[in-house]
Amino acid sequence: MLTVALAATAGCGDSGGGDAGKANAARGPITIWLSNNAEEVAWGKAMVQAWNAQHADQTITAQEIPAGTSSEEVIGAAITAGNAPCLIFNTAPAAVPQFQKQGGLVALDSFAGATDYITERTGETAGQYKSPDGKFYQLPWKSNPVMIFYNKKVFAKAGLDPEKPQLATYDQFLAAARKIKSSGAAPAAIYPAPTSEFFQSWFDFYPLFAAETGGKQLLDGGKPQFASPEGQRVAEFWKTLYAEGLAPKEKYNGDSFADGKAAMAIVGPWAISVYRDKVSWGAVPVPTSTGIPADQVRTFSDAKNVAMYSACQNRATAWDVLTFATSKEQDGALLTATGQMPLRADLPAAYPDYFAKNPAYQGFAQQAARTVEVPNVPNSVAIWQAFRDAYTESVIFGKKPVPDALSAAAEKAEQLAAS
Repeated sequence: MLTVALAATAGCGDSGGGDAGKANAARGPITIWLSNNAEEVAWGKAMVQAWNAQHADQTITAQEIPAGTSSEEVIGAAITAGNAPCLIFNTAPAAVPQFQKQGGLVALDSFAGATDYITERTGETAGQYKSPDGKFYQLPWKSNPVMIFYNKKVFAKAGLDPEKPQLATYDQFLAAARKIKSSGAAPAAIYPAPTSEFFQSWFDFYPLFAAETGGKQLLDGGKPQFASPEGQRVAEFWKTLYAEGLAPKEKYNGDSFADGKAAMAIVGPWAISVYRDKVSWGAVPVPTSTGIPADQVRTFSDAKNVAMYSACQNRATAWDVLTFATSKEQDGALLTATGQMPLRADLPAAYPDYFAKNPAYQGFAQQAARTVEVPNVPNSVAIWQAFRDAYTESVIFGKKPVPDALSAAAEKAEQLAAS
């Protein structure tokens, strides 16, 4: 892997007074980082080639994010070292508060017309990506709105309708899960990771919480929402799945859905190309306690965004590249290459030909307009970890009553959000 080291420049942080102002106006070569997803890398190379062909004096050098325990760890270390690239096309919203606290991010509002560009491109969901100071330190880029994938062959084997499965309510979902298990159609009904990493709640609790609450985030105005009656209903639903052995408590080393170990999975549209040749699948929105209409169900976005990093000295070019890479043309190229949903208002209408030719993605495009992001609050990762620890203890392993565990986690989360 090619590694690129950018020289650290004293006073180059976003709050660096004159240096920041000079950098914001400067143009010239820049470096960007891409995720190591093969399809995204291919898109990135094509995007860079298109830009460089017309900007010989402002070329982009692209590389994959260097290897590490996590992208967030690598990016955080680069901020500390002062050698982060200008743009990273794989910035996790949950990490933005920490990167901002480190002084590592540039407020995109510094550039003329940026706020209008972001809000017009992204639509109603743009506000979820603002920081507490009211500024954008990330450009909402792409999402993978999660839904329930189900294995049609397993459902048929269990005596369930593979074309119109009854999964809209908790009772329906549990009835189907019990039938799958008792019939032996699959070892597990569903198999989310039962491990304690902070982000695992994005693929079990949080999508259902977003749906059950009509779109609430984990915290609202710094106040935790997950210990509410809605949050407790979601947690008790998952607790039932674990208590009855419908969702295993052991970690599975592999893809349980692709391997036929689970009849269902909570995943986004990236999975379509992965499962296409392995599983005869269908997809439905996540369940709610009352079974609200499918076209009203909200879910977790699983977004990755683009941020500009304060080590960048040619920020005017970086902003121009950012708008070029998120143009309608480039968003269409990203959609075609990856199947991931650009965070763009009225996505189905923006690319009608693509969705007509790829009907499997239509439901996800519609769901993309009803996504819920992680809250942009201080100590975001620590808050998620506090929640996950309580969830693991009470929901997965049943060692503590759900109300007690969630209330204690909420108290800790509120303290963290205020610190």
